[in-house]
Amino acid sequence: MNEILFPVLVGMIGIGVGFAISVLLTKISGNKLIKETQKEADNILKEARVEAEAVRKDKILQAKEKFIELKSEHEKVILAREKKISDVEKRIRDKESKVSAELDKNKKLTISLEKKEEEYDFKLDLLEKKEEELGKNHKRQVEMLEQISGLSADEAKQQLMESLKEKAKADAMSFIQETVEEAKITSQQEARKIILNTIQRVGVEQAIDNCVSVFNLESDDVKGRIIGREGRNIRALEAATGVEIIVDDTPEAIILSCFDPIRREIARLSMHKLVTDGRIHPARIEEVVKKTEKQISQEIIEVGKRTVIDLGIHGLHPELIKTVGRMKYRSSYGQNLLQHSREVATLCGIMAAEMGLNAKAAKRAGLLHDIGKVPETESELPHALLGMEWAEKYGEKPDVCNAIGAHHDEIEMKSLLSPIVQVCDAISGARPGARRQVLDNYIKRLKDLEDIAFGFNGVQKAYAIQAGRELRVMVESEKVNDQKASELSFNISQKIQNDMTYPGQVKVTVIRETRAVNIAK
Repeated sequence: MNEILFPVLVGMIGIGVGFAISVLLTKISGNKLIKETQKEADNILKEARVEAEAVRKDKILQAKEKFIELKSEHEKVILAREKKISDVEKRIRDKESKVSAELDKNKKLTISLEKKEEEYDFKLDLLEKKEEELGKNHKRQVEMLEQISGLSADEAKQQLMESLKEKAKADAMSFIQETVEEAKITSQQEARKIILNTIQRVGVEQAIDNCVSVFNLESDDVKGRIIGREGRNIRALEAATGVEIIVDDTPEAIILSCFDPIRREIARLSMHKLVTDGRIHPARIEEVVKKTEKQISQEIIEVGKRTVIDLGIHGLHPELIKTVGRMKYRSSYGQNLLQHSREVATLCGIMAAEMGLNAKAAKRAGLLHDIGKVPETESELPHALLGMEWAEKYGEKPDVCNAIGAHHDEIEMKSLLSPIVQVCDAISGARPGARRQVLDNYIKRLKDLEDIAFGFNGVQKAYAIQAGRELRVMVESEKVNDQKASELSFNISQKIQNDMTYPGQVKVTVIRETRAVNIAK
């Protein structure tokens, strides 16, 4: 037993001794490591202190530099302030010196004014004394005159005033009469000059519209296609356009009849498109007519825009522009309404410029004066009042609206534009050749005037001139003497007055010329 335990015990003792030795060795190595670590820590602390000292010195140096910089800036600010203060002090000293100089000057002026005031007081005293003397002398003279004339001063003054009043009235009446006569002559001359200058500066071509349009065809074969089977195509055209289509024996032509030029133009263009395309049947007719109506509507707007641009009118409402465009397809007594309105606008602008008025406003009123003639719906109002309502609705100025409404005297004229528009409208409408009815009457009236003159004995030649406003008659000197020439002029004028109807007046001038002719051989 003991033999078995001893080796075990020895082994255990060996293990314990080995463990103790290992523990001892471990402790020894740990102490060495601690010492090395301590040493490294001391080195790191030393290096950190050195670096901290270097950083501290660097920061101190930077702080000193910053301080020096701030100090220099502060000194600059102080120097600038000191300079400003010195400048202000200098200005104050200058002002003080000026004020003192002004005070000295004012003192001198005060002294001189006091002296002048004393002189004026002295002169006033003298004047008062002289005035008293003059009053006494005047009173003595008046008393002497009253004694001499036997009238008091008031009575004499009254008589003098009465005589002067009567003379002044007479002079005033004669002056007024002369002035009125001169004003009449001058105003008539100026009015004639303005109207003649206006007419001479305007030349507008006159176009006469009819109620029918002729549509030319390349051949008569197309007429059958336009009529269609049992007339269905022509009926469709008439129903779609509202135009009467007359197909007769006229070679290579079809007549379109309608009082409305717009519908007539739509029918003409539609027929041209159908004939060019070659497809003519009711459905195609309706399609082409609708497209043509849109095209005409757009053309109306373009015509209105082009018209206002040509006349230099700005700011016109789009509806009024459209109305102006519709005038192209309207006529009045055969005169195209758009051409008439353009002519009236031009005449108004020129006449207003001659009179020193607003030419642009006059042009505007002249262009719009007949817009009531192209209503989209029927109205019972006269065209002048209807046009005025439209102008007011679309924002036109009161003077323009009044000129539109008053150009046929339906309302009172309230501005100078109104008579200008009325006169220019009459000039444009009454011009020979402007309207069909006027042209026919004009030619007939000229012929009748000359025939009346030739109906008297002794008349050699007769000329109707000045658009029928004057009849110039040349007589034979052997048959008509001076007295008979005067009687002839009167008789011709009476016959014209009794037998003819004419606007205005006709001047009859009889010319009698005596010639003595000899031949030297």
